Amino acid sequence: MKLMSEDITPIRQQYLDIKRQHPDAILFFRLGDFYETFDDDAEIASRELDIVLTSRGVAKGTRIPMAGIPYHAVENYLARLIDKGYHVAICEQMGDQPVKGLFPRKVIRVVTPGTVVEPGLLKGDRNNYLVGVFSDENRAGVAYVDITTGEFAATELEGEDIAGMLRAELIRLNPAEVLLPETIEIQNGFPGHITHWPDWRFESGRCQETLLRQFEAGTLDGFGLHGLGDAIRAAGAVLQYLQETQPTALQLLNSLSTYSLNEFMTLDAATRRNLELTETIRTGETQGSLLSVLDHTTTPMGKRLMRQWVSKPLLDPAAIRRRQDGVAYLVTQGLLRAELRTALRPLGDLERLINRVISGHAGPRDLTAIRATLQHLPGVLALFAAQPSELADPLTGLDLCSEELQLLETAVSEEPPATLQNSGIIRSGYSGELDNVIEASGHARDWIANLESVERERTGVKNLKVGYNKVFGYYIEISNSNTANAPQDYIRKQTLVNAERYITPEMKEYEALVLNAEERIREIEGRLFKEICARLAAASARMLSTARSLANLDVLASLAEAAAVGNYVRPELSEDTRLEIRDGRHPVVENTLSGDRFVPNDATFEPGEMVRVITGPNMSGKSTFLRQVALIVLMAQIGSFVPASSAHIGLVDRIFTRIGAQDEIHAGQSTFMVEMIEAANILNHATARSLLILDEIGRGTSTYDGVSIAWAVVEYIHNHPGLRSRTLFATHYHELTQLADLLPGVRNYNVAVSEAGGKVVFLHKIVPGGADRSYGIHVAQLAGLPKPVIQRASEIMHTLEQSSGKAVKIAPGLSQQMALFPETNPMLDELEELDINSMSPIEALNKLYEWQRKFGSKEKKTDRPGNKL
Repeated sequence: MKLMSEDITPIRQQYLDIKRQHPDAILFFRLGDFYETFDDDAEIASRELDIVLTSRGVAKGTRIPMAGIPYHAVENYLARLIDKGYHVAICEQMGDQPVKGLFPRKVIRVVTPGTVVEPGLLKGDRNNYLVGVFSDENRAGVAYVDITTGEFAATELEGEDIAGMLRAELIRLNPAEVLLPETIEIQNGFPGHITHWPDWRFESGRCQETLLRQFEAGTLDGFGLHGLGDAIRAAGAVLQYLQETQPTALQLLNSLSTYSLNEFMTLDAATRRNLELTETIRTGETQGSLLSVLDHTTTPMGKRLMRQWVSKPLLDPAAIRRRQDGVAYLVTQGLLRAELRTALRPLGDLERLINRVISGHAGPRDLTAIRATLQHLPGVLALFAAQPSELADPLTGLDLCSEELQLLETAVSEEPPATLQNSGIIRSGYSGELDNVIEASGHARDWIANLESVERERTGVKNLKVGYNKVFGYYIEISNSNTANAPQDYIRKQTLVNAERYITPEMKEYEALVLNAEERIREIEGRLFKEICARLAAASARMLSTARSLANLDVLASLAEAAAVGNYVRPELSEDTRLEIRDGRHPVVENTLSGDRFVPNDATFEPGEMVRVITGPNMSGKSTFLRQVALIVLMAQIGSFVPASSAHIGLVDRIFTRIGAQDEIHAGQSTFMVEMIEAANILNHATARSLLILDEIGRGTSTYDGVSIAWAVVEYIHNHPGLRSRTLFATHYHELTQLADLLPGVRNYNVAVSEAGGKVVFLHKIVPGGADRSYGIHVAQLAGLPKPVIQRASEIMHTLEQSSGKAVKIAPGLSQQMALFPETNPMLDELEELDINSMSPIEALNKLYEWQRKFGSKEKKTDRPGNKL
């Protein structure tokens, strides 16, 4: 039965009106000290947050579901809902007094995964990106924003495999939330929570107007958006979304940068996964990834920038060398590097702190964190008194922000309260108006502070107490046993079980002075706090520049620390197709070895060499070698030193990897189908400047099919005029070693093996030539397969080698031979126990008949030899 509006309580009607404006969000409706949820929202909150579901009466005989959480614990509950992809609308009480018996309420913000600003809900080591996507046939626009740092950028993708390009870019960005038009269907899934928005929000004219209004510009050409219609749609939709959910964040976004994928090495989703750049395949954790080896940063800004560098290797030799120069300087200056890292360690997250100030979300302690950070800056800058040219870029943007520091030191108290609800934020001496109010109320504060001792002496009641609560204000409490001693001027205010509470006219006068002063102090401090934030916001450009300079210094020091600890060298770069790595090592594997020495390997391509076919058994180190070559190239192009004795690397535009079997069961694709799709992607998009890492192409199908496909792939890479890419091709198919005799750009390499005493030792050394054996049975033995299985496998392999792969016959007694736990034969047991010498002929014959009945076949088989004894 539908309730008529006159049957609904006023507060229920207020809730329904607000909920109607936010139908897709869970509404946190402030009631006193709780945020309450109702109806379907309450059921969702109860289920997802594991809180009690109750009910509330909204009309005569009508109750609705209700679930609430304390307002002071909202951050924890909010985090759990956001992690699950929900949107939450925060509805607050507005003002201190009800209007016609009802507090006005308003949604102040809608929290979504991509619009979080609370420090407790953010990860300091990574950006929290909201990404907008608009796709149109073979083109797609992408715009991303981090409202906690003010980063706002857009690009446009174009190509036949637009879905693959888009997915790769989103995996690089790793967004918290992706904004899509309603009509876009997701095929393979995107990272982050998906939010569909009405198509009209992505309309071209509307989005362009939104951007022009935001930047107060007459054209978007100055932002690099000329001709990028899809990028404009994506960026405009993102801004509209922020207007709806987090309008204060728009104050942070005063510029938009455009970028091109041609500025960075392209890494598709499979390559990022296979190389484990920022997280491992097995656990999804950072520990064990390349990032975990390189990241020695000490500031949150540095950690975010390091993750960006690892995800975006550069293609500009000059930019790479500038980074290398900074790393080289800090490698050689070991004492300076240590002092710099020590000086950076106490710094707060200046980038996010200043953006909280700009957006109006800063609290008093955010200002003290900014102050503490600015106080350390002179110490950082003093380390570079000589201004080394190798660090010119980050040092140029480092501003001491002296005026802002002076403001914070003179205006904000040493240890202010956490919120604006309490006084004590502004330092004494900053505001004459505030100091006068505090001084004028000082006498009243002192009078109340001394009241308890005065009244104890006057009444003779030693346990008399002076207290305060929000209902009665200040009161005097006397236990029941002493109420007879209460003076005549005491006015009884409240009766408790064991005591009486009183007030006096004089006390109420002083109370009014104190409370009025408190209210006045909070009002003045709130106004002064906003003025301080406004002055800091006006200097935000310089402060953000300083934050990013500190992040750059932190990352360079981190890469230098990794180079010094890991004994890395500076690689040489060129714009040809050379690839010469001497004594290369896998940066992650060698870092995890405990006590064992990592065996280094060369990867030096001769002039004219394109494809290196690598044979050898599993567990011998082929895959490690493949990955280490790719990682060394990638590290070189982010500006890092590399784990080798020397390296000369011709710039690589893309790294492609086809490693391991990744089933896509949810997409109905088999292991082999995934393998072929990834191989097709490589062959269709690689260039002469690409690096191809191919491991076991063709193994997901029959042997002859697999050999044929692998052979054809190598031929195609070698012969196609648009490819001829540097390629490492690992395989178990020994037939492929013949390609070195047929194709001039193919070379054979294998993993060295030592055999002694029937045992095999893998030396993990890549040497010229093809492997003559696979040693698969030896690997099976190392893995712990039962001995009978190993012995039988050796017999079968010997038979196959002699019969050129023809069928293997099954020996009659095989079932007994292969039994892991063979049973004893009872007839043989009895035979062993017989004393034949003492048996008569008739006893022997009877024993034979007994055995025939006991162990013989129930069917008579007189035509078969051996059926009768």
